[in-house]
Amino acid sequence: MDLRVVFLGTAGAVPTVDRGTSAALLVRGGERLLFDCGEGTQRQLMRSAGLSRIDKIFFSHLHGDHYLGLPGLMKTLGLQGRTEPLELYGPRGLEELMTVAQRVFGRHQYPVVLHEAKPGIVLETDGYRMEAWPTDHGPPSLAWCLHESKRPGEFHPERAQALGLDPGPAFRRLQMGEPVVLESGVVIEPEQVMDEPRPGRKLVFTGDTRPTDHVAQFARGATVLVHDSTFASSELERALETRHSTSAEAAEVAVRAGVDLLVLTHVSSRHSRRELVSEARAVFRHAFLPDDLDELIVPYPDKGTPYFVRPAEGSCGCPEHAPGPTEADDSEGGG
Repeated sequence: MDLRVVFLGTAGAVPTVDRGTSAALLVRGGERLLFDCGEGTQRQLMRSAGLSRIDKIFFSHLHGDHYLGLPGLMKTLGLQGRTEPLELYGPRGLEELMTVAQRVFGRHQYPVVLHEAKPGIVLETDGYRMEAWPTDHGPPSLAWCLHESKRPGEFHPERAQALGLDPGPAFRRLQMGEPVVLESGVVIEPEQVMDEPRPGRKLVFTGDTRPTDHVAQFARGATVLVHDSTFASSELERALETRHSTSAEAAEVAVRAGVDLLVLTHVSSRHSRRELVSEARAVFRHAFLPDDLDELIVPYPDKGTPYFVRPAEGSCGCPEHAPGPTEADDSEGGG
């Protein structure tokens, strides 16, 4: 199943000409999940993946730069004739916010279902579970993790045939994890003809936070970690004061968690891309700072490594286009 992340807004609390406030769209097959919804999110969606459908929105916390795009988005969805429910997930305070903001949001013709999430598994579907974990930012705040279920191992038809089975329903039953009984009474177990189950993908979005051991534990073994990287090390004092992370601290979390790829986000315009990426890569080589509307393609672990596609340039997905220390993000520019 295809999985990609479109980075709609990667700026800190103040947008710039090049970067909007926090929002990322995760597209998994036909499902579209939005993480945070900063000002201008609906326009960024129009410029990239489109507004055809948003299934669920997950808020990391309730500072304005993470939710002020919601009123316009909800209004547009209503004008488009949406009838199916819109599910909103967030930390404690979400229900109060929506009640107070009802005048701004206006009436809508579709149901809005609110979920104030607690740490742990928030929802489970066929193929993945969504987990929440507290972060350290001051107000109630959550990191979100989409963790896919394991997939069946590779099926070897030649092994099944060698054991006396013919192609057909028996092959299907074995692939579904069911044993097959031969006419002789011999039982063929799935593990005799299939490899070990293959891991799914794990993506973690921290929202705004100080680096913590709890977040590192939550992100253990993640395929992708999207971590607050607001400041460079020169402003560590400011990071401590505002409960944000430096890019080097985000990289240290990536090392402790043993992730495959670190994505830096929520970056302050005080710093150049070169400064933030260089500091992160001095600690963790596979760190990348996307531009707004860049897409991260995330294959299954046994199918390849994540790689970025830039909307203006495109990418073939070859290793030389994967994040690395010689990529264009080492140059000056960006937020």
